[in-house]
Amino acid sequence: MTRIDADWLRDETLQRLLACLSVEGDEARVVGGAVRNHLMGRAITDIDIATTSEPAETVRRVEAAGFKPVPTGLEHGTVTAVMNGRPFEVTTLRQDVETDGRHAKVRFGKDWRADAERRDFTINALYARADGEVVDLVGGVADIETKTLRFIGEAARRIEEDYLRILRFFRFFAWYGEGRPDADGLRAATRLKDGLDQLSAERVWAELRKLFAAPDPGRALLWMRQTGVLTRVLPESEKWGIDAMPSLGETERALGWDPDALRRLEAIVPPDPERMAALAKRLRLSNVDRDRLTAWALTDEPKEDESDGAFRVRLLFGNRGAIVDRLRLKLAVLRGKAGSDAAALQALARLSTRLQEAERFAPPEFPVSGHDLSQQGFLPGPDMGRRLDALKRRWAESGFTLKREALLAMTDSDRS
Repeated sequence: MTRIDADWLRDETLQRLLACLSVEGDEARVVGGAVRNHLMGRAITDIDIATTSEPAETVRRVEAAGFKPVPTGLEHGTVTAVMNGRPFEVTTLRQDVETDGRHAKVRFGKDWRADAERRDFTINALYARADGEVVDLVGGVADIETKTLRFIGEAARRIEEDYLRILRFFRFFAWYGEGRPDADGLRAATRLKDGLDQLSAERVWAELRKLFAAPDPGRALLWMRQTGVLTRVLPESEKWGIDAMPSLGETERALGWDPDALRRLEAIVPPDPERMAALAKRLRLSNVDRDRLTAWALTDEPKEDESDGAFRVRLLFGNRGAIVDRLRLKLAVLRGKAGSDAAALQALARLSTRLQEAERFAPPEFPVSGHDLSQQGFLPGPDMGRRLDALKRRWAESGFTLKREALLAMTDSDRS
């Protein structure tokens, strides 16, 4: 028998919640991610509860125990119980009685096996009782031990209940799987990938973003490519390829970069401003993500022979974040190719220096103002703006060392 002996399960608030729901013949258990992550030695964030009590009774019991009940999804049996700012999602055992590939109508019940068998993957259908006993009704513990991601029951049937499970299959494989993905899952994903077109853009991007944030999404992306799923949801990647992912992952680990979902997306799509704008619109990216993606596409690729002065001008007038993205991706590509080639290693060293400069770039205040130029006879307007930009370029090329007097003297010289 598998048991959990951990501080998070012994937590007084959690035990209080489980106890108030486990009365009058009912029972509550921790379910899903917390159990899975504990058994896999992963960090635990959210703690979800499954209970045999009906939603209305759940609300009454948790409120009586001092929790604040929030009806976050009563039609699906879900109540969020909050105490001292800590939320616990509590859901009544249920069965899907009708599905359309996106939504399900459910029937509440008290059958733990039926509840487990309606879930997506075996590793997500594990329960833990208040005393730590793990209840495994679908073989999830064995799959955790072998790091196998497997649908519960027939893969095609699980997918037809909700086509998002195709993307979840690859996302969970990226986070928890090893070796080759389950063959039945791959076949079902390949055959049913057209169903992804039924999903909202928000659901698709939410899954893709979580996949890209995995420690190593490269293996999952490879299988998504081979099944045609990647082209279905990211057609921009079709002729661009995912070859950059392995070296990007290795570079991130070697240099201590945090996993970055947007940078990894940039690694597999073309830097085409129009196509990136269309991608952002189709997937309904946030304004922040959209702006970052389009700025990256509009920014020139780093040139290894670019002068120091020209690079500083780009930093001053360009988008620093986009320049950093470009440099990191280029650096990863070069690290993958350099080997022992002396020229490649020199280029790598130059780009590394450029990246360090870009990451810490914060120019001092420009010493010349429009008022200074008006004192020299320039009228406010486009010509003055061009003059100021020209002086800023010279100032940047000097390493931001030219003083106000020298810059104004250049203006006088230009007019003579």
